[in-house]
Formats: sequence, C-alpha cells, structure tokens
Amino acid sequence: MSENTPKPIYNDFQEFYTQAVLPVKEANHAWIRLDGKLKGNTRIVFGSFMYQDKKWKVAGDTQFEKLALVFAELQKGNDPFVIKHTRDHQGETLTIKGQPVRDARFYVYSA
Repeated sequence: MSENTPKPIYNDFQEFYTQAVLPVKEANHAWIRLDGKLKGNTRIVFGSFMYQDKKWKVAGDTQFEKLALVFAELQKGNDPFVIKHTRDHQGETLTIKGQPVRDARFYVYSA
C-alpha cells in the first residue's frame, strides 16, 4: 500500500489488530513499534478503527506490546479504553485503563 492509498477503517479494535497489526508483527518479529523504529515520535498514521461511533487513528510509534494488551482485555470481554482530552483540549485520545499516563507507548487519537 503506498503512502497515497487510503488505509481501511476497521469496524472495531479486534478487526484492526487481527487484520492490520498481526501481519506486520509476524513479518517483523524484531520490531517493537508499528513503524519499526526504536525511538522518536511520528505523525504517521498506521491505521484507524471505530470505537463508540468515532474513528480513532493509531500512530506508528505505538508499541505492539500495548496493542496486544488491549486485544487480550477485549478477548476477556473487558473494555480497556478510557477516552481523555488531549493536553490542548482540541481532541481526544484513548488510553488504557490502569496504564501509566506518562510514557504510555500507546498513541491513539480521535480522527
């Protein structure tokens, strides 16, 4: 998929994880993040999914470990997400319940 090709919007997080995240992780076992980098932030949107009737975009610097944690909680029937305002109050971000706010390594924003 090229940079200019629109990325699909998945119906929910589980679909996003199984169809977009897992194939990348399986093809790149050594990667820690979706973008394959070790550090630094990025403005690259890896993919999007729907949650509570909103579109959420996942940044490329999100770590696989955090995505797997969310997927596992959803598989148990738990809702792992908390919606919070961004620091500038111009948008919203999803955080994981019980996870530290600082250095979260989970970067999901309302689209």
